Amino acid sequence: MPILHRDPASPEQTSRLQQEKQMLMEEVKAQKELVWILHKALEAAQLEKRTCAEFLAEEGEQERLELLRHRERQAADLRGRLEDSKMEVEALKRSLAERDAQLAELQDNIRKLTEKNNAKQQVIIKLSDQVTSCLSDPRLSEFSSGGIPDSQSFRQLHQQTENLKDDIEAYKTQNKFLNSEIYQLTKLWRKSSEQEKSLMVKCAYLEATNCQVESRYLGVLRRLQETKSLDPDQRQDVQKLIEDALRGELKGVIKLSADRDHDEYGFKIIPDYEVEDMKLLAKIQALEIRSHNLLHQEGVERPLLSRWAHYLAGRSDDDLCASPELKALMRGGVPQEYRQRVWRWVVRARTRTMWESHPQRYEQLCEKSRMSPHPASRQIQLDLHRTLTTNQHFSSPSSPALQQLRRILLAFSWLNPAVGYCQGLNRLAAIALLVLQSEEDAFWCLVAVVEAIMPQDYYTKNLVASQADQRVLKDFLVEKLPRLAAHFEGHNIDVSLITFNWFLVVFVESLPSDILLRLWDAFLYEGTKVIFRYTLALFKYKEDDILKIHDSVEIYQYLRFFTKTISDGRKLTSIAFNDMNPFPRRLLRNRRLQHLEQLQRELHELEEQQKEFVTERGECKDKELGMVASEDDDEL
Repeated sequence: MPILHRDPASPEQTSRLQQEKQMLMEEVKAQKELVWILHKALEAAQLEKRTCAEFLAEEGEQERLELLRHRERQAADLRGRLEDSKMEVEALKRSLAERDAQLAELQDNIRKLTEKNNAKQQVIIKLSDQVTSCLSDPRLSEFSSGGIPDSQSFRQLHQQTENLKDDIEAYKTQNKFLNSEIYQLTKLWRKSSEQEKSLMVKCAYLEATNCQVESRYLGVLRRLQETKSLDPDQRQDVQKLIEDALRGELKGVIKLSADRDHDEYGFKIIPDYEVEDMKLLAKIQALEIRSHNLLHQEGVERPLLSRWAHYLAGRSDDDLCASPELKALMRGGVPQEYRQRVWRWVVRARTRTMWESHPQRYEQLCEKSRMSPHPASRQIQLDLHRTLTTNQHFSSPSSPALQQLRRILLAFSWLNPAVGYCQGLNRLAAIALLVLQSEEDAFWCLVAVVEAIMPQDYYTKNLVASQADQRVLKDFLVEKLPRLAAHFEGHNIDVSLITFNWFLVVFVESLPSDILLRLWDAFLYEGTKVIFRYTLALFKYKEDDILKIHDSVEIYQYLRFFTKTISDGRKLTSIAFNDMNPFPRRLLRNRRLQHLEQLQRELHELEEQQKEFVTERGECKDKELGMVASEDDDEL
């Protein structure tokens, strides 16, 4: 029988087998490490289980559970009281509706009585004219001149005169009675108006109280949710309570403010949160904003409106001029009734030399845009539908406001070729368009912001002035809020990743609309210093909450949305203009120049390095081509 000889393996097969053996050994090693890790995890889980069992066995846990049950009972009691309050509010509203119906009926009676009284007054006048004509009758004049009148005619005239006198007395009596009735009805109407006003105030107070109670209840649930010492059953109970509270999807708030989902400028009053975990926070915020507005409307808004009315009374737009009084009023905010007029005056004051020398400038630029498309027109068209997407006036693709915004941005691109178009200008122009309600005025407002208020090169391609402002902000943050600055530095937080967009678009879409427009009132009047003040005020407003977060990712997540949770705009304004003092303009200007020079040096060095790199790269390519050519010659 012949002996079979196996051919020796080739080097490639041997190498492949060795590689497979090596991979199998590494996989076995990884499996062993995984088994060891799972073993350690099992030991840790068993240790945690024993620790939890000992922890639950200790004294005081029953009291904590009892405290939780007591809080749940309190929450149930609060819900009952809230329902009672809502029923009382409904009853008050029905009573108010009945009073309104009674008032309408009384006013109708007054109108009818007034018409009747006027008709009788006209009858009295006609009768008085008849008496006058009778007294001027020739027969009476003949009698008065000594003639002897006809006895029958005289008796008739005498009887008519007596009848007329009786009618006059009757009408006088009836007129007195009607005047008395009108007076009584007027008193009733005034009393009803006062009662209506008091009922409205009481309803507003009840609504605010209900909102505060519900927001406190939800706050307690949120704190319980964040408590780490609860066992799974307790955590599940708390989660169920939260789900019950959120099941109505802000039902209580919508019931209280169903007629106003948006403000006068089309912004949503209650913001939307895309993150599921933020729904509880959104509801708490909405309740706080609602209660705050109801409680402060009478005490703050009306006196402010009165101060502005007194200041603007008898003044034309040409009479307005910069003054400490106007500065204080602008910082307090311009009422919606006067904001369009005041903004127009500020914009025209900042751009007077431009629009007075070229009054038809905007129409000419629009015509130029129609005749020759600008290179930035494509980018402008793309950004149009990303502008204020939650605002009613810009939410529809066919909205006239979008076409107005497009013409404004194209006209500005032709006016300022150094800037052309920069992302962010669409939001600045949109805010101006919402307030000024005029396409041309909004265009000049955009010109005022970019060319008169903001520093030069703020919206150019390298954004060098914008970068300099971020460095200035970090300096101010260290000086004004040292604890927060140290907290950011300890967690490697670069605030410019958040604040850069605040500065570029002046907080558009970063703040609730009422606070945003109040900020813009002061910004248009005072300039960029207001942006620094409000930025520092926002961090001061939420400083304690930020200091409690010790994870860099959570800090960034919080900084991205916390500005929309500000409910007390007056408090924020007070922090910005009182707590942040002193804030001299000269200091800001010097800091800005210092960082701008440093940035320009860095950019110059970077450009030089780029030039050197390009030169070296070109030389390397030339050498490679030479080497390839020599190799080709050798082959030939």
